[in-house]
Amino acid sequence: MFFILEGTGTLRYADKYYPVKPGDVICCPPGPEAPHQLVNTSDKELKYLAVSTMEEPEVAEYPDTGKVGVMAGSPPGSGGDPSKRTVYLFNKKSSGGVDYYWEGES
Repeated sequence: MFFILEGTGTLRYADKYYPVKPGDVICCPPGPEAPHQLVNTSDKELKYLAVSTMEEPEVAEYPDTGKVGVMAGSPPGSGGDPSKRTVYLFNKKSSGGVDYYWEGES
């Protein structure tokens, strides 16, 4: 869930795009059927609060590039040791590892 605090931008939800502004509350269920992305499309900062279930492991698919990220260990905000959080990245299209998390993402 996202709470837009300041600025404007665009929510990409599945294959549709929606403008966002301060005061908007956005709920995006997890799963590959509805990938979602917030993009700052203005010349000012887009500030938002993201709320999550913090369930482990967290698995995120990036449909534009075929990457999958699996995060496990100590989730942010849990009070655990952040150095014990591990991120595994791989590319479904090439079946190889990915060196950089945002590599190839627009």
